[in-house]
Amino acid sequence: MADEKDGREGQDGLEGQDRQDRREADAEIQDGESLPKRGAAELKSILEALIFASPDPMTVKAMCKLLDAEPKEDVIAALAGLKDDYEQRPGGLQLVEVAGGYQIVTRSDLHEWVRRLFHERTTQKLTVQGLETLAVIAYAFSFYQKFLWLAFKIGGVTFGSLLGVFLLGFLTDRKSNKANILGMVTMAVINAALLVLSEMGIFPIAWTWLLLIGTAGTFTLGYFLGPRME
Repeated sequence: MADEKDGREGQDGLEGQDRQDRREADAEIQDGESLPKRGAAELKSILEALIFASPDPMTVKAMCKLLDAEPKEDVIAALAGLKDDYEQRPGGLQLVEVAGGYQIVTRSDLHEWVRRLFHERTTQKLTVQGLETLAVIAYAFSFYQKFLWLAFKIGGVTFGSLLGVFLLGFLTDRKSNKANILGMVTMAVINAALLVLSEMGIFPIAWTWLLLIGTAGTFTLGYFLGPRME
């Protein structure tokens, strides 16, 4: 019984060693020892795609790093073949060497056509929706401007009277509430009448003049009527 057990264990050990050897052989195959090399045409296509898609000039070192499974001399030979292809075919693109790398760009004699393309894009007309949006914005700003000027004009009716009373009390010793109120009301009525005439086009006047007239009129009336109304 012991002999039979020892025999089975020995046989299992041999089978395990065989399986390990087969796995190692498969790993060597997967590492690329038996993988077929890429053809020159396929390498050129890959390099062309990489150079075209790269935002920066593609260097030979970067190409070899991306194609690390291929021999460096094959990559360089494929690049030279790609350059020859671009030089020989009458296309609109060319492969040029820039800043130590390679780029695919338009031919220099076709730059005028490319410039027209971008100029046409920047001068395209606005869509109907864009024009409608601009019209709404312009109307909103025009309404805001009209409302703002109207507020200034209305304020000019009373702001001058207030400023006149302030200057009267600050610059003189004549302080009479009755005279101040009379001056404020009188000049507010006068300024309101001037504003109406201005809006009707009968007597055009800027709202800043209403401020000056109200200030001067209130100050004058308060100054001269103050002693008499105390």
